[in-house]
Amino acid sequence: MDERIFFYRLGKLVYQIDGVYEGYGKNCNLGSPNLLWILYALNDGERHSQKQICEDWDIPRSTANTIIKDLEGKKYIMLSQIKGERRELLVSLTESGKEYADRILSDLYRREREIYSEIENPEGLLDVLQNLAAKMQRIAAIGE
Repeated sequence: MDERIFFYRLGKLVYQIDGVYEGYGKNCNLGSPNLLWILYALNDGERHSQKQICEDWDIPRSTANTIIKDLEGKKYIMLSQIKGERRELLVSLTESGKEYADRILSDLYRREREIYSEIENPEGLLDVLQNLAAKMQRIAAIGE
């Protein structure tokens, strides 16, 4: 296989997987597929800055800000100041936010567990993909 076919097939697979999550979000009436990823990120029990979420999940800051403000208005998240930072805030789920996230994500987690059990060498697969993602950063660097 040559490089064009490889990257063509890779692109299709990435978008097919992304489409699965987008479809799941639509079935949950989330409105924005980015809301699913923000809930997914926040539901790991850690506190994250909005900047970190945007970078980790490739979500535009304005989009994340809109979603976060909506979640804050519904009392699903709490924003707190990061010591030494003027503009960046930590984002964490409130108790009602955890319940909301669990309601949306519990079925997704169950389905992911089923698929995970069928993957041969999942850690190896992640290592290969992480290595590829790091190399792919060279494409974004063109023109900088």
